[in-house]
Amino acid sequence: MITQGVFIADRYEIIDKVGSGGMSDVYRAKDHILGREVAIKILKQEFSEDATFVAKFRTEAQSAAGLEHPNIVNIYDVGSENGMYFIVMEYVEGITLKTYIEKKGQLNFKEAISIAIQVGRGIEAAHQKGIIHRDIKPQNIIISTEGKVKVTDFGIARAASSNTIHADLMGSVHYSSPEQARNGFVDGKSDIYSLGIVMYEMVTGRVPFDGDNTVAIAIQHLQEEMVAPSAYAPDLPISLEKIILKATMKKADRRYPTISDMLMDLKKALVSPNEDFVTIVESDLGQTKVMQKVTPEEDQSLSRRAAEALTFEDEYDDEDEYYDDEYYDDDYDDDYDDEYEDESKMDRILTISGIVAAIAIVAIIVAIVGNMAGLFSFGSKKVTMINVVGTQYEEALGKLEDIGLTEKNVVISYEANDAEDGIITNQSVAEGKEFSLNDTLRLTVSGTEEAGSSDSGSSQKTENKDSSAEADGDKVAVPSVVGLTQAEATQTLSNSNITVTSTSQEFSDDVASGSVISQSINAGEMVEKNSTITLVISKGPKEVKYTYSIPNPYDGECTYEIAEIGKSGTIPKNGSINISEVSIAELTVTLTYTPMYITGDGTEAPNPNATETSTQKVKGTPSN
Repeated sequence: MITQGVFIADRYEIIDKVGSGGMSDVYRAKDHILGREVAIKILKQEFSEDATFVAKFRTEAQSAAGLEHPNIVNIYDVGSENGMYFIVMEYVEGITLKTYIEKKGQLNFKEAISIAIQVGRGIEAAHQKGIIHRDIKPQNIIISTEGKVKVTDFGIARAASSNTIHADLMGSVHYSSPEQARNGFVDGKSDIYSLGIVMYEMVTGRVPFDGDNTVAIAIQHLQEEMVAPSAYAPDLPISLEKIILKATMKKADRRYPTISDMLMDLKKALVSPNEDFVTIVESDLGQTKVMQKVTPEEDQSLSRRAAEALTFEDEYDDEDEYYDDEYYDDDYDDDYDDEYEDESKMDRILTISGIVAAIAIVAIIVAIVGNMAGLFSFGSKKVTMINVVGTQYEEALGKLEDIGLTEKNVVISYEANDAEDGIITNQSVAEGKEFSLNDTLRLTVSGTEEAGSSDSGSSQKTENKDSSAEADGDKVAVPSVVGLTQAEATQTLSNSNITVTSTSQEFSDDVASGSVISQSINAGEMVEKNSTITLVISKGPKEVKYTYSIPNPYDGECTYEIAEIGKSGTIPKNGSINISEVSIAELTVTLTYTPMYITGDGTEAPNPNATETSTQKVKGTPSN
């Protein structure tokens, strides 16, 4: 039995027990040779005689022992004594991120990004050595009293190698990637997904998927769309929300390619939080995108600018000051860039230039061909944002409608300040910036929601909130959220003490894309407080694809042009062309035929004076 005062390996004196996990117990101890405090992880007795568990325990030590990084808990020693297996590691005085979130609730975006960057750096160091953590969660992230963030517990980590293709263990299911949930291939993108879920919890104070058992939660990771974090954190900058959404895409190939790419966007979000720079691939077509390669010099400059952006307000008690600006300044100077300075800069530049040029050429060819075939849609319409700060909400909405925005593009939050009630005091996209009509503009309105609802277009929210008046003690009336956007519906239900646990999506000809089609509990029904509800979200009308078959009516080869899709070519004699997957129901086809004639020397040549041209409207046949 391990008790206070017991010596392990005639060196480590147990001081007290500090934690316990599924496989092991953790103790604080004194290293009498080096005179320092350490943490000792000891495999539980019931597992010590199990060869499989012992092998996994040793694998943990061997994997983690080679990692040395300021954001990883260092491993000092590993051994066994009288059938007891143990690992000696760095002792970090502080609290877990889980405890910190529970204490603080929602973290502000600067805190969340700074913690995510430090965690990401630790993961990056592991990935560079071929090690996947596999169990990233707030319980495995420690915030020291000095403000340093460290990743710990590589309890199910395993070095990624050619003969490692499946995960045989699952970490905490709330943070597990879809591929872990289905026991599929696990790589660095699985850690990216888990970090995205951790970031979601930091900014919202809750996990996106929850349920009564691990199976139910795992199914949600596989099948259900999570509620956008801005539904719970309306002031969340668009850049951070998109980083979280990209990191938690269900298909691994839609996430960040590497943790380094994600770190780059996190640094940008610190410098320009309201800039919409994150690209999320939504299409199943797998279209090629040209990604800008950032040079080491640019990376270092961005790191310094990110460090300068980390200026926290003095809003914590002394015991809560876990963040040290001096640490961030040193940490973001890229301590590990020096190891690359011995490489030939010219070789690196030439290699990178060649790769970027090749990708660009392929992307241009694919884009041109895809555009001619009508396969690709290159983004939604963009408008130039105007300034509405200082105007009343209704007036601001009118101005925004004039440039193409609608109420579904706008989410408002209220803030008590010295301005007149109903005045716009802040907008998430600055004047002059490009704004996609598929995105959301967040407006901050002076006053309270109750005051603003009388003179703003968002009165629907307050009405729904009013409808949640309590009755029968702890019961509340379920408000109607059909027709509201997902974010509005989630907030309205939250105001009524009802939690949205999951959503599904369906096509609808009647309900706008992104709005609620139906709710699992009827409006007006009385339910207990903190009841759960599910929503069906509209995907908009199902896009109809058309197929065309255009025959050649002439007695010889002819050419064709189709203006709507920018397609042209040649149709052989007695032949036809077939075009599919076109989203337009009717095409304008122009056919041009130039007959041949026999010249004086007996050869054939086209007769331009006899050229025939016909233009016709051709209706397509629906193909789905």
